Amino acid sequence: MNIGCWLVFMMLVSPLRAAGDTQLVGPFSSASAGADFPRPWTPLEFDGIARHSEYRLIRDGDAVVVRADSRAAASGLTRKVAIDLRDYPILEWRWQVANVLASADIARKSGDDFPARIYVGFAYDPQRVRWWERAKFALIKLFYGRYPPIAAINYVWASHAPVGTAIPNVYTKRVFMYVLRSGAQDVGSWRVERRDVYADYRRAFGREPPPVSDIAIMTDTDNTGEAATAFYGDIAFRRRGSAPAPLPAAP
Repeated sequence: MNIGCWLVFMMLVSPLRAAGDTQLVGPFSSASAGADFPRPWTPLEFDGIARHSEYRLIRDGDAVVVRADSRAAASGLTRKVAIDLRDYPILEWRWQVANVLASADIARKSGDDFPARIYVGFAYDPQRVRWWERAKFALIKLFYGRYPPIAAINYVWASHAPVGTAIPNVYTKRVFMYVLRSGAQDVGSWRVERRDVYADYRRAFGREPPPVSDIAIMTDTDNTGEAATAFYGDIAFRRRGSAPAPLPAAP
């Protein structure tokens, strides 16, 4: 998937208002299996890609989660948020993959597919771009009604890249990739992740992060032409030092 598309097509929906120790941005467990996704989560589809990944809410044990299926396809689920990482720097979620991709390669455009990824977009700030880039961002806003994120972090479940790999995306340096899981070792098992997004942004881009503007999940296989299935649990931003959230029960 051409990751540059993320910086253009993130959809405009109602922002999240922060309060308390936890901001539950992906409350999938609050929905019912087979129901519509909790608003304001919406599909994220791309021009020029004929086949879209499929997302649906299913019951997995005692919880409702997202199941993603991709067959030589690409699309995601997204929502707009407003998170100040000085207050809520920790991103927490759980995920699982059913398989990895034989020909995926994080270093090649033709291999830029992942069985699972969490996307974090950061709000546009004209003071952080050069004058000619400001003109480009203004043109995008003219066509799509809002500024795209100025930068993004992708937390990925890779197929071959070593865990701990942290590199710019092969399509654009405005997107930074962190490999949290890789290969077949954890296939078929739920894994919980907690990331300090504030620290990860500083590491990736060398400066203070702007507010988080978007969050998305994506399972994509359009470049490799393969198939993948993944599962996503609830997603939350939390204060530093907060205890891990308990696994939610299904309604």
